Amino acid sequence: MALAIPGTTGNPDTNCYDMSQSIQLHTFHGGLKLDGHKAISTSHPIKTAELPATLLLPVQQHIGQPADVIVKPGEQVFKGQKLTRASDYISAPIHAPTSGIISAVEERLVPHPSGLKALCIEIQTDGKDKWGEKVSYPDFRNTDIVTLRNHIRESGIVGLGGAAFPTSVKLNPGRSIDTLILNGAECEPYITCDDMLMREHAADIVEGMAIMQFMLSAEQCIIGIEDNKPEAIAAMRAAVKESELAAEVVAIPTIYPTGGEKQLIKILTNQEVPGDSLPADIGIVCQNVGTAKAVYDAVIHGQPLIDRVITVTGEGIAQPQNFLALIGTSMAELVAQAGGYKPGVKRLIMGGSMMGFALATDEIPIIKASNCILALTEVEQPPAQPCIRCGKCEQVCPALLLPQQLFWYAQAKDFDKIQDYHLFDCIECGCCAEVCPSHIPLVQYYRFAKTEIWNQEREKVKSDIARERHIFHEERLERLKKEKAERLAKKKAALKNRPKVGDAEAKKSEIEAALARVKAKKEKQTTTQKNIER
Repeated sequence: MALAIPGTTGNPDTNCYDMSQSIQLHTFHGGLKLDGHKAISTSHPIKTAELPATLLLPVQQHIGQPADVIVKPGEQVFKGQKLTRASDYISAPIHAPTSGIISAVEERLVPHPSGLKALCIEIQTDGKDKWGEKVSYPDFRNTDIVTLRNHIRESGIVGLGGAAFPTSVKLNPGRSIDTLILNGAECEPYITCDDMLMREHAADIVEGMAIMQFMLSAEQCIIGIEDNKPEAIAAMRAAVKESELAAEVVAIPTIYPTGGEKQLIKILTNQEVPGDSLPADIGIVCQNVGTAKAVYDAVIHGQPLIDRVITVTGEGIAQPQNFLALIGTSMAELVAQAGGYKPGVKRLIMGGSMMGFALATDEIPIIKASNCILALTEVEQPPAQPCIRCGKCEQVCPALLLPQQLFWYAQAKDFDKIQDYHLFDCIECGCCAEVCPSHIPLVQYYRFAKTEIWNQEREKVKSDIARERHIFHEERLERLKKEKAERLAKKKAALKNRPKVGDAEAKKSEIEAALARVKAKKEKQTTTQKNIER
């Protein structure tokens, strides 16, 4: 059930959430009030998942370039050891979540909407969980910022809110940062991993935020949490009070998609991030609370990103709960540890019900971006009907777009015109599809259009490279042709200036010169022979 709340996320002038908050709340356009389904997975503390016999680690678990594999089958590895090396500025390595033997480096099925295979590293665990070398910087305030940033990069830390963007890049904005925001909104239905992490590890999160504030020299720190998480809000406020960090924990209205980066920034600061810009361009950096915990683990304890909290939930799970699981653990194993499936499961999703994507199998590993495994029993989707131009999609769009226009141009495959309506500002939150009375899967059309445009861009780049090579080849051939013609012209000129063959005086001169050369050669040979005989 979804209730449309056009143009509001609560009344900032009458803040009934917490009158002690000093930060004035604001609103963003659109949004929905959704059934959260949160309580079903928060009745148990975070459980440490059992050590699996096998871990499967996709080489690319982040936005950017894939990392380069630096291990081979048969090699012994230790917990925390690097298995890949970042190949570019926007890239991140992966590490061994436990000790064991590399059993394979090959393509396997990975959690991706395409359902295709990708390069993976398989580890047969040895049960010893033996650590390799650790590097930490507990006195981070007396450590060079570049050293800290490189350490975070080498620790493989990426955003754990779902985007998986390398954290070291966001901590190197190249400009002055006024505000650091921790995103604890977790607005997506069913997902509670951030909620439970804040309840149980609030002090670590706050310390991680302090590290990032030090690196960014941010003047202001804000932690935004939706008001449907009172335990997390209380825990974070207590942790801030106990720490040296000057930060404020702000309870914000529970409206989807408040957890979107641009929407959260708007609510907390009333600043708009332009469509072609980043938050850093307006002096703001936004990080997930899970990312802050990972930064703390890496800097203070020398632990790279090798595990994460993941929610296993839904009406199709026997015992919904949150697990602290090693990256690379099979989803099937986690479901089994959550009591297995209930009868009637019709759909398995990685992520929440709004922005997650369906999986064809659970025999795939969790990755850094895996925040939830969702098993649903009732997912009957009525057949799509023609658009009736009701405008409901526009009313709830938090990005201020015209979803119906995007739909029409995506359907017509007019990829030039669709970009005039700011397709790439779409955050794919699914609000438009949720309220559509015609049941049109709008987000699928937008994703299709984006993919086609990206493919066209890649083809254009390839075509431009091929054209440049062709032009270079033609210029080279022309240059060689010109050089050959110049050589022939010089040769002809030299032949033209030579004496004519019929000239008797010239012919006599040439003969005398030839005889002189022969005579000189014979005299040299005679002299050499006499020297040898002596």
